[in-house]
Amino acid sequence: MRPADAIFAPAVKVGIATSLVLVAGGLLGQEQLAGIASLGALVAAFGRHQPYPRLRRMLAVVAASLLIAAGAGALMGAAGVPLGPQIAVLSVIAGLAAQLFAAVGITGPGAVILVFAASAGSAYAHTADAVPPVLAAVASGAAAGWLVAMAPALVVPMGPARLAVARAIAAVVHLGTDDAGTRWGDAAAPLRRARESVALSAGRAGQGGRRLPRLQDEAAALHGLLDEAGAALSRHGAARAAALGRLARHEAALRRTWRASSAQTRAARGTAEVPAAAAGVAWPAPTGFLAAARPGLASRAGVGRAVRMAAASALSGWAAVGLGLGHPLWASMGAVAALQGLDYSTTVQRSIQRLLGNVAGAALAIALLSLSPGFWPSVTLVVAFQVLAELLVLKNYTLTTIAVTPMALLMTGLGAHLAPDAAFSRVADTLVGVVAGVLVAAVSISHADRAHMTPPADPAAVQERQRQKGCPAGSKKTRKVVPG
Repeated sequence: MRPADAIFAPAVKVGIATSLVLVAGGLLGQEQLAGIASLGALVAAFGRHQPYPRLRRMLAVVAASLLIAAGAGALMGAAGVPLGPQIAVLSVIAGLAAQLFAAVGITGPGAVILVFAASAGSAYAHTADAVPPVLAAVASGAAAGWLVAMAPALVVPMGPARLAVARAIAAVVHLGTDDAGTRWGDAAAPLRRARESVALSAGRAGQGGRRLPRLQDEAAALHGLLDEAGAALSRHGAARAAALGRLARHEAALRRTWRASSAQTRAARGTAEVPAAAAGVAWPAPTGFLAAARPGLASRAGVGRAVRMAAASALSGWAAVGLGLGHPLWASMGAVAALQGLDYSTTVQRSIQRLLGNVAGAALAIALLSLSPGFWPSVTLVVAFQVLAELLVLKNYTLTTIAVTPMALLMTGLGAHLAPDAAFSRVADTLVGVVAGVLVAAVSISHADRAHMTPPADPAAVQERQRQKGCPAGSKKTRKVVPG
């Protein structure tokens, strides 16, 4: 179980967005389309704690990607395209989306949601007339998710900035009290992210608006806190201890409530009046949305990651078709989810965790599906499992998957009966997907991963092996293999 903070607000927002579209679809008598719309509502699960000016653009990118994926799936379903080509097209979409999300810095469920939406669109649309309802459902769900995720900006526009400052202060306090000594690099990144979040949340002087002076006044106070945090590590002895104690109190105040005026922030600092933005406070200019994404889109590592994901998704889906499994795109989802790890070891860990979580979640789903719950009980369970998954996603991936598996099966069965044996198919498809993901990751492992996994050679052991082979320690061959 990993430690994680500020997990409740994002989970509640996703639960609200999912509830809105499911209840609306049920009241309109469109149960199956409500399930598709709930996939669009998962837009609210992306971009946790990003400053709202950046979040609105990120969520627009996610919504557009969901529409493309669901529309492609619906068009292929309506045209009667065989599963093999469908899997190939959707795998390419997943790879491109993964590259785009990574370049833009969009965190969240990742490209696996796009494959899920495409699968739902393909299963629903059997004629051309069914394509527009699929697009309308996803668009309405994405709009609901966008609005729910952005709604706090009306009340607490500096909320993400305050949380970022609190996290930066926590990093400084942790380093300052670490017996092993300070590692400035570990605190530099949180401080930099906090300054960028504050600058983005406060807006620019030319944007206008009645609340702009108040936002920039509070931003000036938050920058002052970051200045104090940055200076704390350069102090020694009692001065450092006192500074760290003050910072710890500031962190608690920032986490206790998101809504605070600049005067409250100044009071928490215990300082005199903080100059307003017009007084010439020098703030770092945040990187533009497109400017930040451009290097990532063209990076060789990102392109390689996208190719690996598309290949694993296609191979796992085709393997599931060859094995006669009922839902081959579930296998593609398993591969995509596994390859969302940062490196090979993470891919293996996520694959094991996903498989174990699917087995446990499938057992829970069998028990629930065997009760043949109606639409409204299923809606209640879907929302509950969705909120639980969002609460656990930063803490433990196995527990998250245990919640996601019955949620996905219940969501798939909205408006259409889904037999309990679908849970067995879910486990089998996931097994195919994670195996394909691990194999593709293994054959395409990068040099950085190999260096990370291989322990450094012991010079004494290398010299002993060379001596046993009759090679002198100072020979050219030995100098090649001994590190340094």
